[in-house]
Amino acid sequence: MKTFKIYFAGKFHTTDNILKVENPYTNEFFAQTYIAGKQELEQAILAALAVEEEMKFLPSFKKYDILRFIANELEKNKDYFAEIIALEAAKPHIYALGEVKRAIQTFTVAAEETKRLPKEYVSLDWTAPGTGKEGLIKHFPIGLIAGIAPFNFPLNLAVHKLAPAIAAGNPIILKPSRNTPLSTLALSEIFDKSELPKGAVSVIPMDRQAGNQLVTDERFKLISFTGSPQVGWKMKHDAGKKKVLLELGGNAGVIVSDTADVENAVNRTIVGGFAYSGQVCIHAQRIYVHKNIFDDFSSKFVEKAKKLRIGNPLDPNTEISAMIDEANAIRVQQWVDEAVTEGAKILCGAIRNGTYYEPTVLTQTRTEMKVCALEVFGPVVTLEPIDNFEQGIDLINQSQYGLQAGIFTNNYNEINYAFNKIEAGGVIVNDVPTFRVDHMPYGGVKNSGFGREGVKYSIIEMMEPKLLVLPNNKF
Repeated sequence: MKTFKIYFAGKFHTTDNILKVENPYTNEFFAQTYIAGKQELEQAILAALAVEEEMKFLPSFKKYDILRFIANELEKNKDYFAEIIALEAAKPHIYALGEVKRAIQTFTVAAEETKRLPKEYVSLDWTAPGTGKEGLIKHFPIGLIAGIAPFNFPLNLAVHKLAPAIAAGNPIILKPSRNTPLSTLALSEIFDKSELPKGAVSVIPMDRQAGNQLVTDERFKLISFTGSPQVGWKMKHDAGKKKVLLELGGNAGVIVSDTADVENAVNRTIVGGFAYSGQVCIHAQRIYVHKNIFDDFSSKFVEKAKKLRIGNPLDPNTEISAMIDEANAIRVQQWVDEAVTEGAKILCGAIRNGTYYEPTVLTQTRTEMKVCALEVFGPVVTLEPIDNFEQGIDLINQSQYGLQAGIFTNNYNEINYAFNKIEAGGVIVNDVPTFRVDHMPYGGVKNSGFGREGVKYSIIEMMEPKLLVLPNNKF
């Protein structure tokens, strides 16, 4: 059993509290690390504050070199990191490797963004009192950041907190998921070899008491959290004066218009619906198909769902594997059983075996059913006919969430209508809501979150603007 030490205050440490990490596919422990408490967190905080000024004035070229070094080291070791993710998260290797490549891109984009940190010139003579005055707005690092990352993208969603923090010039303490801490702990070995000031980055799984301190401790100036709405909104309530960024998931909707390319829509929604067993914030959960093409789409979609290759996540041919744990698989089973009891029809799947849940397609559902109204976070898709495109928009908006939505159409009027009417942070045309590249703004409305991720947008959130007003003869 391999041991991963935790990383804080510029050094690797152990504690008396051992955390064994289970492979959800085999249900066997395969590695171990350690859990930090308030004492270890305090050491991490003090070390981070000690280098806060150094990070603040670290020149852009230096931050660029550090971020490029991290990206390059990840590239050299991408197969190693993909294997860790596949083992700790039961993520099929094809998707695990894709996640590592995205993390490399996230660090690369962050490196580039160090060259264009936000600043602005402002003309002040729009009114008489501003005559002879010029303004310069410069953004400064906000200070110590707390990052809390989820299990489903254990590397890249952590990197979406780490890379912008470094680029902005902030120290950061990251709490990874206790289900999947290993890929970020392996990443800390790269941090330690870089020229980052020691203490600028800490990666520490924590007990509940220490984790709560990330939220309440006033020495943290910003907290970036990815996880459930229940936890996220309470965190915002308890955070005091610090800034809070929340990415809280959703139950993303898809509309397939009668002008769409059906084959493309089926192929993309299969991926959007079942990649990593649907344990994705922008999982294509609710699919609404125009009645003129519903039967054709439905038969092709179900046929492909039944043919998804099931197996060991380390097998490069595996397309779907175990869920993160049996408790979540049982929850998904309960939601599906409840929907069927209330009148939903099973088109395929709905069978559980331990941590594995078969790709499941339901129809004849209603918006108030849990499989529609809540975030199922499992390999379950609802498929319903619609009379027209506008009805599909209304159904998508009948949700407490609003992260991203997908529309398949070749009608520009429908595209414009969707962009103006869908209540979500992003609308993806002729692709699934699961689409994300790492430099685009990413976040939602309603119960889906607060603020935006995406490297440049996170950097802006992690800095504070300051105005300098000077006589214009000084420029």
